[in-house]
Amino acid sequence: MSSTAEVTPDRAAPATGAWLHGVVRDVEPAALATLAGMGGFPVRAVAAAGLVAVVSPAPLDEYGEEPLRRNLEDLTWLEQAARAHHAVVAALARHGPVVPARLATVHTDDERVAASLAARRAELSATLARLTGRGEWGVKGYLVPGAPVESAVAQDGGGVGTAYLRRRRAELTARDVRQQVASAAADAVHVALCEVAVAGRRHAPQDQRLSGVSAPMALNGAYLVDDAALCRFTDLVDSLGDRHPGLRLEVTGPWPAYSFVAERSADVAGEPR
Repeated sequence: MSSTAEVTPDRAAPATGAWLHGVVRDVEPAALATLAGMGGFPVRAVAAAGLVAVVSPAPLDEYGEEPLRRNLEDLTWLEQAARAHHAVVAALARHGPVVPARLATVHTDDERVAASLAARRAELSATLARLTGRGEWGVKGYLVPGAPVESAVAQDGGGVGTAYLRRRRAELTARDVRQQVASAAADAVHVALCEVAVAGRRHAPQDQRLSGVSAPMALNGAYLVDDAALCRFTDLVDSLGDRHPGLRLEVTGPWPAYSFVAERSADVAGEPR
């Protein structure tokens, strides 16, 4: 599926295309009736090959290839588009498995959407089967400020200047040791959670401005968990938090399974969290 509008150069493009939110096995009309997609337009279903694509009307003067390229450079527009797109995907995920589409996947008409479903029926059906009865859960690990560490600095004599340098060295040493301990703890937590989850992935730690937490992030993990194993998973997170006091663990979710859909499958995007 293309990540930009598919415009056929030898004929005029239609006035309105279709922004793809995601692919599901089936969806009740009532589940779509209250959903607003891009630009506040109501979403609709496009069925083909035993699958259903959920799309929004996408006026091509805003979502066509050239205007879309310009809009993606506008951070305000991009943030609003990402939130609108994710809101629909999250709503679909509450009713069952969904293969999220990459942000800004636009087709020029419903026929193109249906053709894409038919061409990728086997792959998309297999992905939906893998996600059934499972959810994506995030586990973030933050360094605990002031967590005690052993100082490696010798307490020898000296004057005021020497004492200041000693304290400063101790502070830097403690910070480095704390970061090393937190990194090792994050590794151990991820390995343990992967033993309970169906699959696990580590994403790059989020910047503090994005996470909204002042403490540095050492773990940004995503885990595909069977619904039946969720209590065991969350209990393990609590146990691991006690075992690694230098790391504050936080569970988020459930999320649509953005992290566990192959890039080729409906052009997966990262979700705003």
